[in-house]
Amino acid sequence: MLDTIVNCAYIAACVLFILGIKKLTKAQTARQGNFLSALGMLIAVVAVLFENDVMASWSADWVMNGYLWCAVAIAIGCAIGYIWSKKVKMTGMPELVALYNGFGGLASALVAFSEFLENPTGEDVISAVAVGSTIFVGAMAFTGSMLAWGKLSEKITGRAILFKGQKPINLVLALVSVAAIVIFAIPDFDPQLKFIAILVLSVVSLVFGFTLVLPIGGGDMPVVISLMNSLSGLAVAAAGFVITNTVLIVSGCLVGASGIILTVIMCKAMNRSITNLLFSGFGATQSSASKGVQAEPKSISAEDAYLILEAAQSVVFIPGYGMAVAQAQHVVKELAAKLEDNGAEVNFAVHPVAGRMPGHMNVLLAEADVPYEQLKTMDDMNPAMAMQDVAIVIGANDVVNPAAETDPSSPIYGMPIIKAYEAKTVFVLKRGKGKGFSGIENELFSKENTLMIYGDAKATISSLAGEFGKE
Repeated sequence: MLDTIVNCAYIAACVLFILGIKKLTKAQTARQGNFLSALGMLIAVVAVLFENDVMASWSADWVMNGYLWCAVAIAIGCAIGYIWSKKVKMTGMPELVALYNGFGGLASALVAFSEFLENPTGEDVISAVAVGSTIFVGAMAFTGSMLAWGKLSEKITGRAILFKGQKPINLVLALVSVAAIVIFAIPDFDPQLKFIAILVLSVVSLVFGFTLVLPIGGGDMPVVISLMNSLSGLAVAAAGFVITNTVLIVSGCLVGASGIILTVIMCKAMNRSITNLLFSGFGATQSSASKGVQAEPKSISAEDAYLILEAAQSVVFIPGYGMAVAQAQHVVKELAAKLEDNGAEVNFAVHPVAGRMPGHMNVLLAEADVPYEQLKTMDDMNPAMAMQDVAIVIGANDVVNPAAETDPSSPIYGMPIIKAYEAKTVFVLKRGKGKGFSGIENELFSKENTLMIYGDAKATISSLAGEFGKE
């Protein structure tokens, strides 16, 4: 009877996960979707506490009582999650997501490793392969995500880091991992060799995750986060097979599948393949300078920019990571409202890989209550770009760089971009004259119709909005 109730709870949790993901696809229902997913996880956690194996861990000796340690783990996890959710800034959200991906992979690997310690020889071939695969994918997702976190938080350089023999080393690491899994899965094999194989697999997988992400430049971090999210999901699903847990299998498959679909979509938006992303070393070398880049960008003050905006009938905002850094989304919404009151049509053009994680700009603009109908995709906005009086680029770099269309030597050549350069006037809000996160020169800055407004984006936008309030 109890097993039936637990299984029904698992099914309910899985249904809530699916409904939650479905509702997350629309801004209007995203909060509800997040709540349903969290409720499903709560039901799953409670149901686990009634599993036969967990109930068997009850002991009068509190040190040996499994429920005590479950309570301790839940309390620690809740405390960390609460503190992070309160303290993390929107600019730190990509790093936080990377950490979550890494911890998810590590948790799965630890589950598999504990199963290995309980059954060092493996119960059967399928179980042994599941244990090995979970350790491999989970450990790789952990170190890969940690490195992505380091690059995103700029604790290490965001550029691609290449070294001699990198690809052969990655190939060897992958082959050693597969060989270790095969050795562990062979029935009636020497238990000592199986133990060594799992230890080797654990160490090699940790190293492989590091060397896999090391040659990926900062400009590709949104795709890396999506890929690591997919890997952590696959690790969770594999862990579900290891301990025969339905919720882990279903939730892991959902995360893994959605993550890889998002990765493919983002690669398509960049006109690159996943193999090119992983092995090209994007951003490790500089492209040759095109003739347009040598021109000195023209700058303008916020007061003079207001005179152009005041006469504009159509304005499009193109947000990038600079908007997140300046936390300017609310003043951007304020300026957009002032422009609409002045009779201008306002839209927001969002590139699929703008920012440093999937959907980064959408989250920021939704936080500022920007109407969903004003958020336009690259494909929706580009045909109308030539009719825009003003395009305001806020901290974006690669996603508006004409070099993607004009410079075959550029690392981003062939990547679809938002064609801001087609607007009648382009304002580029930038903190300084440096390059973007990927280190590539931007031809847009030296275009005849481009005017640079240097300084903090929040202060600049606030100044522009203030000009509309003057008599």
